[in-house]
Amino acid sequence: MPKVVDPDARRREVVAALYRVVVRDGLQRTSLRAVADEAALNIGSVRHYFASQQELMDFAMQSMLGALSERLLQHVERIGDLSRYPRAERLRLVTDLLAELLPLDERRRAEVTVFLDFNAAARTHPAFQELAHQAAAGTRRLTHRVLTRLDESGTLRPGCDVDLETERLASLLDGLSLSAVHHPDILGAQRCRQVLAAHLQDLSHTG
Repeated sequence: MPKVVDPDARRREVVAALYRVVVRDGLQRTSLRAVADEAALNIGSVRHYFASQQELMDFAMQSMLGALSERLLQHVERIGDLSRYPRAERLRLVTDLLAELLPLDERRRAEVTVFLDFNAAARTHPAFQELAHQAAAGTRRLTHRVLTRLDESGTLRPGCDVDLETERLASLLDGLSLSAVHHPDILGAQRCRQVLAAHLQDLSHTG
């Protein structure tokens, strides 16, 4: 009797192999053959689910963004109404939430590494540009929502320009991610989180 394969599980297996190849070798050196070898599958099995590398990358990025969105939503739901917490706890909770976007552990480092390679490729690869744009816009929507909730809870300093601070915070997250992936010996996970926490603390100062 032929082995029954769960298509969703097999796709996740292939995507996980893709992440490992990109983290190790870079997106430019990633091929369906390399991913098949990493997943210990024959290339025909991979092509059964993904006809091309572009299709695989599109699926992988959609999967990554979906998983990240789910984690962020769970954080938001756990936090609930920020105003019920003391000021220091509000800032800690928001730091935890935004830290999901930073390469602070093995899982997040792999995600950010793959995303940075994908984002760089999108500059000259039209097929990837829409997803890259969606990700950038999503980061800004998240930071705007977070800062708005901090403002509504009385945490931000008076007169804070939420729209301007949204761009500053999104740019800080982008910069921390890039530096932490490329220079982990200079910007480690603990320092990365400290910088984010310090920025949010500065936004809350009233004196």
